Amino acid sequence: MTNPLLQDHALPAFSAIEPEHIQPAIEALIANAKQTIDRVTAVDALTPTWAGLIAPIDAASERLSQAFSPVGHIKAVIDTPALRDAYNQCLPLLSEFATWVGQHTALYNAYKALRASPEYSALDDARRKVIDDGVRDFELAGVGLSGDAKKRYGDIKARLSDLSSAFSDAVLDASQAWTLHLADDSRLDGVPDSIRGMMAQLAAARELDGFLVTLDAPVVMTVLSFARDRALRETVYTAWTTRASDQGPNAGQYDNSERINEILALRHELSQLLGFANYAERSLATKMASNSDQVIDFLSDLADKARPFAEAEVASVRAFAKDAGVDPMEPWDTGFYSERLKERDFDLDQEALRPWFPLPQVLNGLFSITGELFDFRVEQEKDVDLWHDEASFWRILRGEETLGFFYLDVYAREGKRGGAWMDVCRSRWREPDSILQLPVAYLTCNFTRPVGDQPALLTHDEAVTLFHEFGHGLHHMLTQQEALGVSGIAGVPWDAVELPSQFLENWCYLPEGLARMSGHVDSGEPLPRAELDKLIAARGFQAGMQTLRQVEFALFDFELHAHYDPEAPMPFMDVLAGVRDRVAVMPAPAFGRFPCAFSHIFAGGYAAGYYSYKWAEVLSADAFSRFEEEGVMSAEVGRSFAENILERGGSADPMALFIAFRGRQPSVDALLRHNGLAA
Repeated sequence: MTNPLLQDHALPAFSAIEPEHIQPAIEALIANAKQTIDRVTAVDALTPTWAGLIAPIDAASERLSQAFSPVGHIKAVIDTPALRDAYNQCLPLLSEFATWVGQHTALYNAYKALRASPEYSALDDARRKVIDDGVRDFELAGVGLSGDAKKRYGDIKARLSDLSSAFSDAVLDASQAWTLHLADDSRLDGVPDSIRGMMAQLAAARELDGFLVTLDAPVVMTVLSFARDRALRETVYTAWTTRASDQGPNAGQYDNSERINEILALRHELSQLLGFANYAERSLATKMASNSDQVIDFLSDLADKARPFAEAEVASVRAFAKDAGVDPMEPWDTGFYSERLKERDFDLDQEALRPWFPLPQVLNGLFSITGELFDFRVEQEKDVDLWHDEASFWRILRGEETLGFFYLDVYAREGKRGGAWMDVCRSRWREPDSILQLPVAYLTCNFTRPVGDQPALLTHDEAVTLFHEFGHGLHHMLTQQEALGVSGIAGVPWDAVELPSQFLENWCYLPEGLARMSGHVDSGEPLPRAELDKLIAARGFQAGMQTLRQVEFALFDFELHAHYDPEAPMPFMDVLAGVRDRVAVMPAPAFGRFPCAFSHIFAGGYAAGYYSYKWAEVLSADAFSRFEEEGVMSAEVGRSFAENILERGGSADPMALFIAFRGRQPSVDALLRHNGLAA
């Protein structure tokens, strides 16, 4: 059998990958990487060099990454039972390999010897950073452990890998297990035609008449914001907020509660093995924030500043709902009456604006804006091997030079993980034989599907999401680094990685941006200035409530890990209740089990780091304020942002890079001003 994962491909051969290819390829590539590491560390009287030590290890590691990256991607976007099984069989192998590398004493000593050698001072800053980060990461991986502690560390890492995958699978399965079949549209009053059409397509795909309400994000958000049937909103809200838990319509069937408890216990034990008091301290060892107090103070200060605005916003929407005959206002009413209040106060109907945001026009605007700012153009490539006929492939060029590539897959569908993300397919890297490998990104969203012959019509919020993910993509694709460890987002602290993505969202609220990204699906006319002004004016709508909601998530995550007591662990719902008592301005229903689907911290990279969203939002708002001062389409400022942020990747301290761009330390003032929260 020819295994496509063991063959050299410029790009993944998606159509050739079968589940039976996966484990044999990963086993072979792990064995090759281990042999490489043992070979380069076996030299007597070791005098390591970059070319002799790091370059061959990078080559073996990248080969492994290029095999598993497309596997992880297709598992996220076209999940099947066979693919899931094959993927999960590889997780313990990869976990064991990562632990083996991290605890390889000879390799650790070789890194330290290289750092102490004359060659180190002759290397460029980026390669010195790779070596410094490597020494740190060995120590964080337990290289100093021995005996039972060393074995226990490896066992914990393997188990955490399994639990993370199982958590994610349970959320996906729970989301897809619940549906509500409606024979006609009598309960869909208020639901826009675009989502009705999507519901009809979903029903037809299962050979049903009528409409199918699902837990696909576009359906849920639209029902909660527009459906006049209050009972329908309550039903959908209940199903959504109890996914993968012991509550709700599928109570106990996909329950993540015990996984959460085990994950927290294992993370705490792991941290203590490494000499940290708790997992929050372990998390901060690789982040911009220096200690737990700094994070808590940052979040608490933000909550204090937002609270007066949030309280006024809640009072306003409650009064509006009461006038409409709803008192008390329940959580499944909040989105609906907030949307009606926005329509009243700003004369703004988000759904009515969909025709002005057809996906092709939004993409054209996105590429036009970013291309002008950062000096590139985007061209679609045909005849590329893809995993689904809805996906596409694109090239980024500057002049005749190709800078990178990206895959784009934007529609919600069965078997696809919810949310939106950027992931790495290939990294920019100068191979040992001096061939330059160009970066390739995956950009994935879950937008409302096209209906009939029209292109997909996005909400403005969906357009903002597209800009956000493309910002991550640019951080990966515009990098000028050639060392794997600092190329693109590699080596970037997690609380700085959201800077480019949140930064790019700002153009979705500018006349200069909206004029390019909007065009009526029938006439091509840009969004009328009156509607544009309403969108801009409404940007800060309920910003206080939204800020407190994010602070609630961040504090829950951080305190869950910082205050974990293995002798008497506090139930995670009690931790959440304590946080809500301090910062929330609206009560939550007792049946809600939001943590059971909080994939960011239990199945993603944000454990004890969800605060990164607000932390980076301060950086992004302040970075954008320079454009406000010098010109929002200034190519000169864009060049500075690219040179100091996008092109540098993880090659330098992110605060130093920010100061190089902004000329000073970051200030929270711009964020408060943009959100209408300034005193």
